[in-house]
Amino acid sequence: MNAITKIEHWADTHHPQWIDFVRVILGLFILYKGILFISDTQALLSIMKTADLQFVNLGLAHYVAFSHLVGGILIAMGLVTRFAILFQIPILVGAVFLVNIQQGFIAVSNNTEFGISVAVLILLITFLIYGSGKFSVDNWMKRHPTW
Repeated sequence: MNAITKIEHWADTHHPQWIDFVRVILGLFILYKGILFISDTQALLSIMKTADLQFVNLGLAHYVAFSHLVGGILIAMGLVTRFAILFQIPILVGAVFLVNIQQGFIAVSNNTEFGISVAVLILLITFLIYGSGKFSVDNWMKRHPTW
């Protein structure tokens, strides 16, 4: 048994059912943030403002929006949850450490965004370990392999 299999087995045996509800809420919240990014791309680009890297920032903005839209749906449904989370974690690490450092950790208007970013990052790491859970498409597909 390798380490990943051991972690997955432990997570399956120690997975409380209420945490699936938290996973769905997290997925819907990430989807909501993706919709906000799509509707106001200029706000996202102003956060990542660097004059030398305009095209990189534009590509990064598309990556963030697409990852949030698709990843939010996948996380909420519990379909390839760990895979979807792997695309979300770099975005949230950037939000916590890069964006909040530029705006200042002490700024009153930034405290809420910083707290939400940290909470979402912690939840993503938790679900990376725990997986999708009992009430998920992944679990349904395990129980119905011939469907």
